[in-house]
Parts: sequence; structure tokens; C-alpha cells
Amino acid sequence: MMQLLGIHPVLEALRAKRPVERVVIAKGAAGSRLQEIIDLCREQGVPSRFEPRQVLDRMAAGAVHQGVIALAAAHRYASLDQVIERAKMVVLLDGVEDPHNLGAVIRTAHAAGVDALVIPERRAVGITEVVGRASAGALEYMPIARTGNINRAIETLKSRRFWIYGLDERGEHSYDAVEFTSPAALVLGGEGKGLHRQVKEHCDFLVRIPMAGRISSLNVSVAAGVVLFEWRRRLAAKG
Repeated sequence: MMQLLGIHPVLEALRAKRPVERVVIAKGAAGSRLQEIIDLCREQGVPSRFEPRQVLDRMAAGAVHQGVIALAAAHRYASLDQVIERAKMVVLLDGVEDPHNLGAVIRTAHAAGVDALVIPERRAVGITEVVGRASAGALEYMPIARTGNINRAIETLKSRRFWIYGLDERGEHSYDAVEFTSPAALVLGGEGKGLHRQVKEHCDFLVRIPMAGRISSLNVSVAAGVVLFEWRRRLAAKG
């Protein structure tokens, strides 16, 4: 089981009808979104109970819970074939290790209209409670596949006629000048390391975000947002 802490993660899990064992609410907690959680629990037959806030504090082990905690089924990963079947944009993460960054990328990708994420099984963070909180509920709507090898996943995408864009600070093409084809995949590197050499070699294009300041790179979730919303703008312009 996985704990979901906070109003957004619990509410979106119930809206998405994720299997939830029970919901614990702090006595005295109130608000329209909390009431929606209670109503959804009743509609879906999910047991809910009110407990003193100290009980939730112990359950959360010091993490912020906003007066509500749900015990839900562990996140289920999709297969690569499932997530790319009708996708226009897929994001692959090459070794993101910080759960807050992964959650933020999921949130950003969902907001930009990305169809799925692909993450490696090794030397990278998987789906955890921290990731769920950082995604602010977007995890419930974003299909995520795990792969044993990012390079093989890229080759699978290529066989399905995806063009692969790797984000690299030394990339030949500026993100706002490169032509985005459809379907497409964006590959983002891990914190402080960027893309691995072999991953770069498997990309069709290496794109960069021109920087005006003295810092050479952005946080991975911020960089994802810059590129993905440019892709979304282009997609909308094509109609």
C-alpha cells in the first residue's frame, strides 16, 4: 500500500477511481475540497474516519498532510507498448534520482499534454509517496512505463516512427527553432549529469535552451516545461 498525503493527491486519486483502502481525516478539518473527498468516499464506498490530528502526524512521519491521508494501492506501471500506442508526445527520463524532480516533471508534462512518461528501472527514482505529493495529483492521470534500458526504449519508439529529441546544453539546435514532428519523444537527463553519451547518440536531434545568465542549465522540471510548452504551442498552431 502507498500513503497519499494532502488534499490534491487524495482528491485526484478518488476522482480517477484509483483503488483506495481507506481515508483518514483530521478532526476539525474543513473546506470545500475536503468535503468533496468525503462525498467521493461515500459514493465509491471507501471507508473514511476522523482521527485527532496527532494520529495523522504520526502516520505522515513529519510530512505535510493537510489534514487528510489515504491508503491506496501501489502505483501500477504501464508497458511501453501500451503508452505509445496512440501517443503524440512521450517523455523519457535518463536517470532522474530526486523524487521531487520526478513529481514536478509529471505535473509539468501532464499540464503540457504529454501522453506518457518512460523511466528506467535502475539508477533512477521510481514512483513513491514523495513523487505522488510533488505531482500534485497529476500522477493519477499520467501513464508511466518502466524500462530496463532507455536506449532500447528509444529504438522501440523509432520503430514506431517517433522522432527523438534529446535536451542537452550543448545541443546543435535551439528548442524554439527546431521542427517538432509528430509523434515525438523528448529525452531529459538526470540531475547534474545530463544525458548519458549513448543516449545522446540514439537521439535524432540534440536541442538546447539558450541561457542569458551565467548558469548553464535549468532544473529538469523547469527545462521540461520550457520545451514541452513550446511543443504544445506549435501543435496548437497547426490545428
